[in-house]
Amino acid sequence: MARQLLRLAATALAAAAFAFTASAQSLIRDAEIEETLREWTDPILTVAGLNPKDVGFYIINDPSLNAFVANGQNIHIHTGLIIAADSPDEIKGVIAHETCHIACGHSVSRQRAAEIASRPALISIGLGILALAAGEGGAGAALIGSSQQFAALNFFVHTRAEESMADAAAVEYLSQLHESTGGIVRFFDKFRYQEVLSNARRYPYFRSHPLASDRIRAVRQLAEQSGLMDEPPTEREKYQYDMMRAKLIGFLDTANKVRNEYPATDDGEPAHYARSIAALQVSDIDVALKEVDILLEREPDNPYFHELKGQILFESGRTAESVAPHKRSLELKPGQPLLLINYARSLNARDEPGDVEAAEAALRDALIAEPDNAFAWAQLAITLDKQGRRAEAQLATAESAYAIGDIVRANAFAHRAADQLERGTPNFRRADDIMLITDPNNPDNRSFYDRANRGPRLSIQSSGRDMPFGNFATDITTDGR
Repeated sequence: MARQLLRLAATALAAAAFAFTASAQSLIRDAEIEETLREWTDPILTVAGLNPKDVGFYIINDPSLNAFVANGQNIHIHTGLIIAADSPDEIKGVIAHETCHIACGHSVSRQRAAEIASRPALISIGLGILALAAGEGGAGAALIGSSQQFAALNFFVHTRAEESMADAAAVEYLSQLHESTGGIVRFFDKFRYQEVLSNARRYPYFRSHPLASDRIRAVRQLAEQSGLMDEPPTEREKYQYDMMRAKLIGFLDTANKVRNEYPATDDGEPAHYARSIAALQVSDIDVALKEVDILLEREPDNPYFHELKGQILFESGRTAESVAPHKRSLELKPGQPLLLINYARSLNARDEPGDVEAAEAALRDALIAEPDNAFAWAQLAITLDKQGRRAEAQLATAESAYAIGDIVRANAFAHRAADQLERGTPNFRRADDIMLITDPNNPDNRSFYDRANRGPRLSIQSSGRDMPFGNFATDITTDGR
């Protein structure tokens, strides 16, 4: 019983430290934003001794400030943090900090610390149970209620040491790259008021990264000693950040927010970007096209402006017209997986002679780069079905379902595919693999099938996990079960 409680408490503490609830979160996919963040992140990973190809980077659609490492070598950053930052160096400072958590092995050490920290909590629970048994209900309830606080206090003694280590490492990484070391200091200074708020009122980032005046002083001293405290970002970095922020605000914020932030008198490219996207969001297609055409006049070779125009045309029902700008975006950025998927989706919708074959080729290329892209598999299923290749379409549907974790649907479609595919072929073997992995008789899968029998299963929000949903794609979320 004690071991079980220890495991449960440790798991709860680790989950709280990451401040991440899968059922309430969604991932955003955007080729331009991912390219920018990767361009900034990969050099930091390299100087930290990591292979950038081994580190995942995920953008979470959440207005709160947060960034964290979870599920191995994976950095997650909230859109709210990107928007709230004032400059590229603030975001780089946060990324460099999170990089240390990977390079320094903090995920493993935090799990161990969570287990150790939970032991006083178990003692408190045990004393509370004894008090209840002795008829001291008030004292027993107080002891049990305080158990989480005891555990948290012990846990954060450990995490504060790790946070200070990550601060120092971030300054060191940025110094090696001759990047500004002042971003992380300015970010902390801007939100140092969080230190005096209750834990419930703090941004998630400052729950798992607790601020303290001495910590801010220490990182400031290191930044000043580096001699790079006030190193300015390059013009390219400033442009990248301004466009990334404008895109996020245009897609995720209200029309009033866009008008206030980017009034009609603002003739800058970020303003035209945000206004075009905001107009698309409210189906004002004429304004959306007018704004994006201004951008294309200024930068005719920007692939992401062509991508946006293709999206505007596609989402307004002008699917045939959307093919050309998506094709142009690929000519300017060959092989980009999300752009390939956009192009294939428009081809599938236009459905003129040769379109489905071209769509299949584009999707096959995208899936080489991103074999777990659920939306690409779903589009491939459409393409194959249009060609009368029913069994292959069912296998692609199984792949799409498996990629988003819907093993019940994956198993059903893999069975349908296997019944029609020639035995011994690669497609048959893949269908057989999916059936084996998603077998309802496997005890590891029982909870998925139980949940399926109780009601709605995992559902795709908008159009799919990895769909280039305008430049964006949303991840799957649960129905709250």
